[in-house]
Amino acid sequence: MSTGNKIAAFYVTDKGRLLAERIRNLYPGVKVIKFSTSAVKGAWDEYKSFIFIMAVGIVVRTVAPLIKDKKSDPAVIVLDENGKYAISLLSGHLGGANERAGEIADFLGGEAVITTASNVNGLTSIDLWARDNDLVIEDWKLLPHIGTRLINKGVLNVYADVEVTLPGEFLNVTDPASADLIITHMKSLSAREGFYLRPKNLVVGIGCNRGTSAEEIEAAVRKALDEHNLSFLSVRSVATIHIKADEPGIRMFCERYSFDVLSFRPEELNGVAGVARSEAAFRATGAKAVAEPSALLATGAEKLLIPKQKIGNVTVAAAEIKKGVREVEKKELRTPGKIYVVGTGPGNVAHITPYAQKAIRESDIIVGYGIYVELIRDLVKDKEVFSTGMTQEIDRCKKAVELSLRGKTVSVISGGDPGIYAMAGLVFELLRQQNGDAPLPAVEVIPGISALNACAAKLGAPLMHDFASISLSDRLTPWDLIEKRLDAAAVADFVIVLYNPKSKGRTEQISKAREIILRHRDPATPVGIVKGAMREKEVIIITDLRSMLDHEIDMQTTVVIGNSNTLVWNNVMITPRGYEKKKQYKQ
Repeated sequence: MSTGNKIAAFYVTDKGRLLAERIRNLYPGVKVIKFSTSAVKGAWDEYKSFIFIMAVGIVVRTVAPLIKDKKSDPAVIVLDENGKYAISLLSGHLGGANERAGEIADFLGGEAVITTASNVNGLTSIDLWARDNDLVIEDWKLLPHIGTRLINKGVLNVYADVEVTLPGEFLNVTDPASADLIITHMKSLSAREGFYLRPKNLVVGIGCNRGTSAEEIEAAVRKALDEHNLSFLSVRSVATIHIKADEPGIRMFCERYSFDVLSFRPEELNGVAGVARSEAAFRATGAKAVAEPSALLATGAEKLLIPKQKIGNVTVAAAEIKKGVREVEKKELRTPGKIYVVGTGPGNVAHITPYAQKAIRESDIIVGYGIYVELIRDLVKDKEVFSTGMTQEIDRCKKAVELSLRGKTVSVISGGDPGIYAMAGLVFELLRQQNGDAPLPAVEVIPGISALNACAAKLGAPLMHDFASISLSDRLTPWDLIEKRLDAAAVADFVIVLYNPKSKGRTEQISKAREIILRHRDPATPVGIVKGAMREKEVIIITDLRSMLDHEIDMQTTVVIGNSNTLVWNNVMITPRGYEKKKQYKQ
């Protein structure tokens, strides 16, 4: 599924607007806009996907002056007002219009109209294949010619000096001079002009004097690469000593080209054998050398492609990231991904926030308790899912952290709210235990409707005043501490919300909790019992403290015990806030 795009949907008629609103169930963040030429022009550089619900001719005339090139143009999809056809009009491959048209057609029960020649002929899209294999197209002007050659011949001759899995219509050749397409980090392998794809498999080691500008660093790197017939487009990362990782010139250079900055401590660099010692470097940093050992450590390579070159204020070396490098070494090359800890509330998609749905759609992998994942199966049907049983929270969160450290975007699914008896704290605890200086994934906790909110809404307004929530599970908390909390909450006249009240293996805790609360509450105190709040087989019972155990209570149940002022009116529980004492209330 296409992810990470800001989407705008333009309509002309009321019927078109209704269809655009319906598409929000597929893309919760979509911006619905009344069509005008000026509105489209104003949104063109802000949004990455455009959905037009109108005639194709109107769209063509509107977007034609805005089109630049296939690398930067947004996806454009055109729908008829009945949602019968989803037409991929512009930026079908890299922009994702073909994929998104397919998604919309599947959602609406319509038909995707794709006219891209490679799709129509069942052939590989070169630009998408390059992107998916982390290959950079060197000369985009040649791409249409190579694409046409593939369509006309049905095959392409490909020379590659790196390991890459070729599709069936790409024929491997051993002579670059006979190749239609050349995959290499070498700047030139053939006397004739060729169509080059550049693997991102080089790491440049850099040492520099303090205050060296980004422009000088870039010029030195390009000069060293040119002299060794290596392509700048194949650079993946820059490696250096840790005290230089925040050097403004290095940072600015790397940000300009989206290079990772990998850093090592002096003791790590000094452990690399066969590197010439630099007294100047040792005096300044404590490392015998910087550029060469940084490049070797970052790649796991045994030899350098570029031995150190001193160019002005910059020292440059380079090495190739080899296939088969041990995992512990390769992980240094990864930019960590992201973890969303997503609260899915009661589980029904209607009760999950649009932002939470967006996070789930943007994730590569979904991690969660099987029952909670099943409740949102329509949201995750196209995702890789890792699920475990009820008591395996640690395993799930460890898996999420492991995947995120590999660069994946992961959604950890938590029923209710992730910060209430749930997964948010565990994710942070596991990240806190990570060793070393490697960067950690970003974590975003996305709130959800908690059980106490859902149950309170079904019962009326029992939480209108101060309340305490207490879990009766003694799996992680000693029972004597739970008893103290129950007693203190009852003495203080809190409304009490009981989580995890009873399971097959824990049958007595709810009875003991009732006994403790009865020491301080009237037996007629209202009690709400809600099972499966806002789910298909929801059960809602309003009873009292005396009779609460006459009703079925299990792990899917939340029990709400009122305070001394809680009352039942018209079959709802109400805990007065005190508004009746205010003059405005009485008037």
